[in-house]
Amino acid sequence: MTERLYFTDAYLTEFESLVTTCTPAGDRFEVSLDASAFYPTGGGQPHDLGALGERAVLEVIDREEEGIVHVVDGPLEPGTRVKGVIDWPRRFDHMQQHSGQHMLSAAFESIGQAQTSSFHLGATLCTIDLNRVVSPTDVAAAEDEANRVVWLDREVRVCFAPADEGAALALRKESTRVGTLRLIEVDDFDRSACGGTHVARTGAVGIIAVTGCEKFKGGTRVEFVCGRRALGRIREWREVFSLTSRVLSVVPKDLALAIERLQADNKSLSRTARELQSQLAVHKAAELVSAGVRADDERIVVVHAFEGWDASGLNAVASAAAASSGVCAAVFSASTPALVVVARASDVGLNASAVVKALIARFGGKGGGKPELAQGGGLQGDIAEMVAAARHLLATLGV
Repeated sequence: MTERLYFTDAYLTEFESLVTTCTPAGDRFEVSLDASAFYPTGGGQPHDLGALGERAVLEVIDREEEGIVHVVDGPLEPGTRVKGVIDWPRRFDHMQQHSGQHMLSAAFESIGQAQTSSFHLGATLCTIDLNRVVSPTDVAAAEDEANRVVWLDREVRVCFAPADEGAALALRKESTRVGTLRLIEVDDFDRSACGGTHVARTGAVGIIAVTGCEKFKGGTRVEFVCGRRALGRIREWREVFSLTSRVLSVVPKDLALAIERLQADNKSLSRTARELQSQLAVHKAAELVSAGVRADDERIVVVHAFEGWDASGLNAVASAAAASSGVCAAVFSASTPALVVVARASDVGLNASAVVKALIARFGGKGGGKPELAQGGGLQGDIAEMVAAARHLLATLGV
């Protein structure tokens, strides 16, 4: 069984230990020590990284009774002593997030009567899942309360107690573990059974910032960041807000209104463009039909690529052209990946869907439709080649 040095000293970054076993595991090796400061994945917290001697520690696994297993990139000789070095920036980041989670969960329970059912510490953000839906007011109040305790810089104590005394210890969440419980206590605020790494005083968390909430499985999933992560998020938002404010010529607090206006303007312009394209489509179709080429069976073949037209506009042109007797038409967007719409008059023996499928088979993409009207998208290649292929298909298929 490995002695877990991080249990009593989360700030320990270097230690010496005896290598007890080293087992090959593919192109890696699983190493056990008689004592280790490396934290293994568990309790919602990721494992530590670092080094054992000259070997990089890639993963740390908790094998319960067997102890802690260190997955390293090369062998270590059993019976020898080795120096372990913890990746401190990663460890301290995890300490800030995990301690912040304890305080935020305690705040939600005391203010919103919402209990934390699970916790996840990710690479960029953390989440807690609450057992009920909470309001924005509850979120703000819990955030304020958690940060109040952070800024009071209270002591965070580690202590141990028998599991059968858990009920008498007023734990925030009942523990199902057997044997000795490891407890994390924040003076006059929270007491929880936890095996993770934590800061020594609440002030080291820096700040707890809730970055988002959503309903999740009948409760609420709360996203948050603490300490250095919160600073990084503020810097990220600062750059985004600064750039967007300059582009839109508004102050950050007016960004939402400015974006809403842009969206409204864009919808209005899109409607206008569709209306104009629809009107123009009739004239364009007439021009294309008059310039169309007659195939052997006298059908009129119309093929053209349009710059800047969307699927609705292309559909309008093709349909307007096919309204004339004897016409079959294929119209493309000039940019790639290309759109294509194929249509034919009711008196033309051509399957528009078959034309689209043949184009997709050659140029990729997807699509389909009916014998009289079909369309496709995502076609890749040279537009001139697509136009030539469509012209050939319209002139020969069904003849």
